[in-house]
Amino acid sequence: GVLRLVRARGLPVLRMLRLEEALLRAAPGSWAVVNDGAGPAPCCVLGLSGKPEVMLDTERVRRDGVAVVKRFSGGGTVVAGPDTVFCSLILEEAAVPHVEPYPRPIMEWSGRHYAPLFAPHGAGGAGFALAETDYAFGPLKFGGNAQYITRGRWLHHTSFLWDWDARHMRYLRHPPKEPEYRRGRPHEAFLCRLRERMP
Repeated sequence: GVLRLVRARGLPVLRMLRLEEALLRAAPGSWAVVNDGAGPAPCCVLGLSGKPEVMLDTERVRRDGVAVVKRFSGGGTVVAGPDTVFCSLILEEAAVPHVEPYPRPIMEWSGRHYAPLFAPHGAGGAGFALAETDYAFGPLKFGGNAQYITRGRWLHHTSFLWDWDARHMRYLRHPPKEPEYRRGRPHEAFLCRLRERMP
């Protein structure tokens, strides 16, 4: 089948999410959406069930005038910025009949899909892995994922951390639920930068 590609640079998160939802709900066929950067300013993005008062330092977010957006999909809370690369796949079930349309099989498929790109950039025993619902090099996360599954098709979107500003990570509270491999680490000790692995 045909995979249509939409490329953007610096498309704000809210506009990108509206585009993805429109493609998912109203545009037939399979799509890939790649957005290189989310505009010049940081933006906090919550999953559908995320509560700002739980996931964000709302006082700091308010003081700094940071935009807060809620996705139509699940997943955790992220801070997006000019160095976040978003890649979204909107696929007809018929295009990938070997992938059951449920969260875990889609996650596992996505890990296999991205492995040829990222596996060569692991170093020092920290190879590429699908770590629960994240992409990581060893214990360090560089990509977070969210999904939306509807009848006959599904969306899998990823925020890749090409780079990130430690000051912006202070907008995030430590989540009440975390992946086991995080082991209570703060964001600065849990994340890595793709630009340091893929020059």
